Amino acid sequence: MGTAAGCVGARPAVAPPVNTADLAIAPDAMADTLLVDVRSLDPTIVVSMRYATANNFTGAPLPGYLANRALLRREAARALARVQRRLLPQGLGIEVFDAYRPARATQAMVNWTTRVNRPDLLSDGYIASRSRHNLGLAIDCTLIELGTGRELEMGTPFDTFSASAHTANASGAAAGNRQKLKAAMESEGFVNYDQEWWHFSFDVPNPMRFDRVVE
Repeated sequence: MGTAAGCVGARPAVAPPVNTADLAIAPDAMADTLLVDVRSLDPTIVVSMRYATANNFTGAPLPGYLANRALLRREAARALARVQRRLLPQGLGIEVFDAYRPARATQAMVNWTTRVNRPDLLSDGYIASRSRHNLGLAIDCTLIELGTGRELEMGTPFDTFSASAHTANASGAAAGNRQKLKAAMESEGFVNYDQEWWHFSFDVPNPMRFDRVVE
């Protein structure tokens, strides 16, 4: 189920399951102890939290996102900072679309699928009802040119719910860029979800589920 934090460089055979175990919500005080802002470790990481805005597939900000801050479990945040350092000599960096996600935001996504009659997005693995984002152990991201802020061509926009977004389903520059992102993330212990080129997860022992508001 993914790469352990200490196994840097290993390449796992399979990504973790889409839905996590049905864990109880941990207290906010525990979230405040375990989650850290990725930019506190590396301020060159660009953060564009889509679900804090209307620029996402639901067309509205999701509950629980009150600030443009990307939080992750400390171990995952440190690994992301190492990825950023690996990319810097190439003039590249990470742009984060989503990181820790409050459980209430995931429920809002599930409710949206009901309103628009898209239960297939749940059954097909595009939207999780219990997400690793709720654990602070998943990140949605892309590569950018640090000098210009331009996103590299990835073949589809973020949150494209179709086979064209599957990591292997690209050609030309997009295929190369997806593999460059995947290799950089996997070099520090992240695991790609093969149906979404932007989605990566990280393992820690005894994960916890949170509903702490991002503010």
